[in-house]
Amino acid sequence: MINLQDKTNRPTIEEISEYVRNPVFMQFCSEIREEHKCIEKIAYSSCSWEKGWNIKFKKSGKSLCTVYPKEGYFTILIVIGKKEKPLVEEILPDCADELQNIYHQTQEGNGQRWLMIDIEDKESLYNDLLRLIQIRRHS
Repeated sequence: MINLQDKTNRPTIEEISEYVRNPVFMQFCSEIREEHKCIEKIAYSSCSWEKGWNIKFKKSGKSLCTVYPKEGYFTILIVIGKKEKPLVEEILPDCADELQNIYHQTQEGNGQRWLMIDIEDKESLYNDLLRLIQIRRHS
């Protein structure tokens, strides 16, 4: 089993998948790669909030999302900035109640909301997250 806190040993995406032990993790990574024609970058974060290895998805230098692996699930960080805000708020009423709550409870700072979304399965929250990433990609 890998140690996500060990800065000296960069894990592979497959090792991270074994750590997460949730098939939705690899499905999500594959879907983001294929849909947005981007590759993941496995990076070590030293920030005290989420220290350890994570996966960043970028397209044309723009961050689409960051994946924080957990045991049994994973957390997605997606930043909703000034450009995305009106588009996200337009679709928000059609999104899962859980996502609406996350959005409204996340404080806005410098015109951004840093949404942290836990994904365990491919229910409505998963599809809503893909919609947010799509908005982020095209804004």
